[in-house]
Amino acid sequence: MAKAQIRDIELYYEVHGPTLLPAGQADPLLLIMGLGANATSWEMQVPDFSREYRVIAFDNRGAGRTDKPQSPYTIPQMAQDAIGLLDHLEIGAAHVFGMSMGGMIAQELALRHPQRVRALVLGGTMAGGPNAVMAGRQLMQQWASTALLPQEQAIEKGLQFLYSEDFIAKNKERLMKRALELGHLQAPLDALQRQVMAVVQFNAYDRLADIRAPTLIITGKDDKIVPSENSRILAERIPGAELVELEGVGHGFLGELPAEANSIVLAFLRRHGAGSPK
Repeated sequence: MAKAQIRDIELYYEVHGPTLLPAGQADPLLLIMGLGANATSWEMQVPDFSREYRVIAFDNRGAGRTDKPQSPYTIPQMAQDAIGLLDHLEIGAAHVFGMSMGGMIAQELALRHPQRVRALVLGGTMAGGPNAVMAGRQLMQQWASTALLPQEQAIEKGLQFLYSEDFIAKNKERLMKRALELGHLQAPLDALQRQVMAVVQFNAYDRLADIRAPTLIITGKDDKIVPSENSRILAERIPGAELVELEGVGHGFLGELPAEANSIVLAFLRRHGAGSPK
């Protein structure tokens, strides 16, 4: 757990060393989280991933423990933040796993700095632009309205956008408790709005064919926030991309089906490690 001066911001990051391999023999894996979220959202992935990889997780500008400048944010800008962190850690190239908005940042990173991305994992994300499949207006209004609710009500309502009814029923107490514990890391509304504007302005649709990194696209079939049709668009337009759609889960598949999701990602990364045939 540390902070580094990356361009105009002080950025919070964590490095989790591998337990199955000496650190020098482990490929680096950069984790990029989504809108308003922070490194804690990878808590169900880090233990599994860090057995084999040097895992780097961080808080995007505007979120968590990273600075929240009072100026517009863009996806290319946040991709440069990620590159700056790799430079700070003296990492030439890494596997990159981006979730939701983090998947947009990961796309931009792979397009602008192809030599820095060994393999690319895009989770619950989209290419943006006019070809994106957006959630319904009513759902988006409901989601936006949660920001105006008292904390506990906002958390409870927010669970409905991420998880299946069955999962919430069985895990509500645990999910609420964890969210309340991490409430102090919640992105302030003005910073969240800047991230939203970065997402709205993002469009990689016409550039996807230029992605050269081996790519895995993974989504929950019932994603209410970023409909799974977006993952199919990515898979159709990124050369050689693999697509996995998880049944019965939505945007929160990392928390609802961590063992299955982690296993899929790890199997893909192993096939595209430093010593793997290209």
